[in-house]
Parts: sequence; C-alpha cells; structure tokens
Amino acid sequence: MKPLTLILSAFLLVVATLDQANAQVEDFDSIRLYTLKNESGMTVKVTNYGAIITSLTAPDRNGHFADVVLGYNRVEDYINAVDKPYFGAIVGRYGNRIAAGEFTLDGETYTLLKNNGPNHLHGGAIGFDKVVWDADFDPSNQSIALSYLAKDKEEGYPGNLQLTVTYTLTNDNELIVDYHATTDKATPVNVTQHSYFNLKGEGEGKILDHELMINAKKFTPVDEGLIPTGELANVAGTPFDFTSAKPIGRDIGQEDQQLTYGGGFDHNWVLNKGDDDDALTLAARVYEPTTGRVMEIHTTEPGIQFYCGNFLDGRLIGKSGKAYVHRGGFCLETQHYPDSPNQETFPSTILRPGQEHQTQTIFKFSAK
Repeated sequence: MKPLTLILSAFLLVVATLDQANAQVEDFDSIRLYTLKNESGMTVKVTNYGAIITSLTAPDRNGHFADVVLGYNRVEDYINAVDKPYFGAIVGRYGNRIAAGEFTLDGETYTLLKNNGPNHLHGGAIGFDKVVWDADFDPSNQSIALSYLAKDKEEGYPGNLQLTVTYTLTNDNELIVDYHATTDKATPVNVTQHSYFNLKGEGEGKILDHELMINAKKFTPVDEGLIPTGELANVAGTPFDFTSAKPIGRDIGQEDQQLTYGGGFDHNWVLNKGDDDDALTLAARVYEPTTGRVMEIHTTEPGIQFYCGNFLDGRLIGKSGKAYVHRGGFCLETQHYPDSPNQETFPSTILRPGQEHQTQTIFKFSAK
C-alpha cells in the first residue's frame, strides 16, 4: 500500500505538531500493508502506520471466515476519523489515562497534553497510533516486527524509548503480540493493543449479546473523569461481575454510579494472577452465540480494560460500508492500571535504563 494522496490529506493535520512529535511528513510515503496468513486460512492485516491491525478474519462454527475487527480500507480514514477511536492501533507511550496530564518521577514533574477532558489519554496528540513504524516482515514465520523510537520529551515523556511490537499468527489460530522496550531515562510505559471486536463480523450490529467472562474478582473504580480512585473493589454483587460468562448487555442498564461515569463499561479489571505476577494468564473469554466464534485472551499484564463501544454513534462507516453503531464493538486492552504513575499502590509502570520492558498477549480464536 503506497497511498500517494495521503501526503496531501495528512499534511495539514501533521505539520502543526511536527516539532512536538518529531514526525516527518515524508514518512507517510513509506506506509505499507502486510498480510499474515496461517494454514487454516485465518488472516491478519497490519499496517506500519500506528501498528494498526486493519483486518482479522476468524472462522465460525461452519468454517466460514469473517473479518471481526472494526476499521477501514484506507489509511486516510484512520487519520481523518472523527473522535479518533484508535481502531486496531498500538497506543502509548501510556495507554489509558493519566490524571491532570502530569506525573512526578524522581523529583521532576512532567506535563502532558490534556486530550481527554482534564486528563491525558493514550499518549497524547501524536501517540504511537499516529506514527509510522519501521517494519521487519517475516513471511516464513507469519510475523511482523514493528519498531519505533519515541524521542526524549516526545509528547512530554522523558527518555528515548525504543519499542518493538511483534505480531505472530500461528497455525492454532492464535495472534501473539509481543512487546519489548528499553529506555535511556526513567519513564512510564504502558503499551496496549486497541482493536475493537465484533465476533458476528465488523459492522454487524451491536455486541451486547456476546457472552463475556473476565478472570477477575476486582476492578478499579473511577471518578467522573474515569481516573481510578485507588480502590480495588470486589466485583461480586455488582454489574462488573464477569467471573462467570454473561451477555455484555445483561447488566449494562442498571442504575450504578460507575456505569454512569463510563457511559457503560469502560473500566480496568484486576486479573487473577496466582503466585506468579508475570505468568501468562487467562484474562478473558468471549463467545458469540449466533456464529459460535470464541476469542480467548491470555496475557502477562496485571489488568485488562473492557470498553464496550459507548462512544460509537453511527457516524463512522467501516470497511464493509456499514455504520459502526452505538456499542457495535468492544475492546479488551491488556495493560497496567490507568494512572499508575500517580498511584503508589498500583503495580509500577516505570522502566529504567538497563531494564527491559517485556510483555505478551495472545488472542486465540476458535468456534463451538
């Protein structure tokens, strides 16, 4: 993919922030689209713009494949989309929210862009979802390694952060996502994959009948700005109890202050990790009853953000020409907890020189 019109369409959006983001207009001519395909016929399409998964096909109970992630056919549409939904992208340097757009680290206070009301969200004006990554495509192993150097003070963050995200598609219908980062100065790092899923097929209506299990007995309640209060609250007896699978829509209409704050589910769950906090653990399982499609997520991360498309409103038209309606997709973003740089009791997200940031998340697809 070499969209010549992209330079013109992106120029006005990018040029005003070039100094802040260290982006280069000429980088946009190097955007490509890569396809991973396994022996069963499952495919994953990835672009090096934003490390975005643009398409992911999965079989139903009859062996029929459908694209189950929301997105677009043209990179221009990712750049120009209203409301910036982060379809399929890698988000960072810090995925999720940082309160008041600032944090203090080693005695120095860092100020970030407030791009989500009074708070900072998903890395700022030009986060990892809006830059061009270097790509190392390995078709023999059905993998692609995407690398990006986030420079010191880029979007306000300290340190030159070298990040590589590798997507690998296995013959067991697993998409493995490996994250690796190093830095030359202490910095918070919380990078996640932000695909929206609809296991009926993208654009095929709402996801409220999908049956979801989240392997978590606690979640992190938030204030009206969706910043965690610091509490780890029990899900038992609340709409946030997904310890046993239930339809996403079953309790979403309950009178509950947390649901009001999020406009539905838009919260971080504290995963049941057992004795090894760094172990690969089952985080969530989703079943779509009409097609039989199942998606399981395993991760080394301590938390998962479940967001059920509360801000989709039908204005965005996807790949198949269908509108993405309210709650027409859901995200399950493996992560550290939101606002961790300002919450001493949360697991640390600080990466220091000489250390390596390494996490893994696996999305496994099947049908029943």
